[in-house]
Amino acid sequence: MSGQPKAQREPVAVAVGLMLRQDGAFLMASRPQGKPYAGYWEFPGGKLEAGESLQHALAREFEEELGVRVREAQFWKSLRVDYPHALVDLQFCRITAWDGEPLGLEGQQLSWQSLPVTVGPVLPGALPVLEWLAEERLKRSEPDQ
Repeated sequence: MSGQPKAQREPVAVAVGLMLRQDGAFLMASRPQGKPYAGYWEFPGGKLEAGESLQHALAREFEEELGVRVREAQFWKSLRVDYPHALVDLQFCRITAWDGEPLGLEGQQLSWQSLPVTVGPVLPGALPVLEWLAEERLKRSEPDQ
């Protein structure tokens, strides 16, 4: 048997940001050419470097990829996804305040979206986030009991 069995892979920690505008729209980005799942849509972010905190990684990735300075971000949820190329621990943060206008500095396309999203295909790891957002929207619209 060649290679490392999927079950034995070390997970890669990834900081993911959900930029939320006042109107409820959220930012999605296409994966750049040359990366696994190129052209798929996701929430921006990237790997945590050795010894780096989640908040620091998020700030660094958003500055490098989007030219945006994160001012307010809170951890929201985590999700482990087993892709063919990597086992990833996605650490999702809600970003509610930032400086600058997002730009695709790595050649990625950007789109402000609301539910249901109009971009595709959506990266498998981003699909649960859309479900979570839909559940939250449903809870907000239910009358108090």
